[in-house]
Amino acid sequence: MKKVCHVTSVHPPEDGRIFRKECVSLANAGYDVSLVQQGGSYEKDGVHIVGVGAIPASRKERMFRFSKKVYETALNVDADIYHLHDPELLLYALKLKRKGKKVIFDSHERYTELFAIKGYLPRWCRGLIAFAYGTLERYVLRRIDGLVFPCLLQGKNPMEGMCPHIAIVNNVALLNEMYDHYDPNLEKYERSICYLGGLNHDRGITHIVKTAAAADCTAYLGGNFDSRAYQTQLESMEEYSHVKYLGVLDRQQARELLMHCRIGMANLLNVSQYNRYDNMPTKVYEYMALGLPVILSRAPYNEKMMQQYQFGVCVDPENVEEMAAVIRYLLEHPEEMRRMGENGRRAVKEEFNWGVEEKKLFALYEEILKD
Repeated sequence: MKKVCHVTSVHPPEDGRIFRKECVSLANAGYDVSLVQQGGSYEKDGVHIVGVGAIPASRKERMFRFSKKVYETALNVDADIYHLHDPELLLYALKLKRKGKKVIFDSHERYTELFAIKGYLPRWCRGLIAFAYGTLERYVLRRIDGLVFPCLLQGKNPMEGMCPHIAIVNNVALLNEMYDHYDPNLEKYERSICYLGGLNHDRGITHIVKTAAAADCTAYLGGNFDSRAYQTQLESMEEYSHVKYLGVLDRQQARELLMHCRIGMANLLNVSQYNRYDNMPTKVYEYMALGLPVILSRAPYNEKMMQQYQFGVCVDPENVEEMAAVIRYLLEHPEEMRRMGENGRRAVKEEFNWGVEEKKLFALYEEILKD
């Protein structure tokens, strides 16, 4: 039985992609799996959780002192394969290689593009930091064993040739977490739309607030605001009276919200990597799994998926009146919403589910272990 250690210094305990999907799948496949993460230590779903305590409030302390503690804790696991999940952990990937370990980096985002728009970085240095990170990333990836990336870019692998073994593993829905709980007879909130995930301007939240008012409906928001300043800005808007902010939701709470809402929103603005790659936000697959029609940003891949599966409507994510008109139309045509919801559920069951994607992860591990 090969020992595997997943490592994160940033993500919350039992992160969806890391724990509930990758770690649990590998444990079910027969690997001895540990997960080093913030918080305490315990056993769950066949995974050994190794806690490293509370994450520091200071980003600088987390990136240096805390990430070193995470690395040292992971090293004590003495695994055969180390699977790293955060950019700051790239600094330790080569150290693990020098100790004879197999190393995989899981790039949840295209970080070279993400750093270029990070609000906590001064504008003058964002490009410089993105370039420096990209240089480090290319150097490290050539020298480790595997890379996991979530999607293609216009049909091509944007990380092609960067690493000896690469797996494209999409962060789609777990059937037993969302799809299996669908109840078509459950009473829905009247005139309701919802959004789950990070709450900031670039993800279209300001436009959701304005759209809810224009469509005379209630927008249910679940997730973390990027900053207190942005939250205060939204709360000061007259249109915010149409919002019900529910805070950070656990998986059961998230499922309950989606089961009671009528329309799922994913109107991310066309900035940085958003809407450029060949996948949709994880929230979209979860909306689909629970039968919600989806309002999705108009972009080439999104329009292709919508044309093929017909599970909602693509819109200009910055056009409040267009989004409001779509919402009004759908709420007035419940049979059309039901048809879109059924189409989405069918697509998730047949294609966009973790049972399909985990096979790609298993294949990557098998390739690496053969080397």
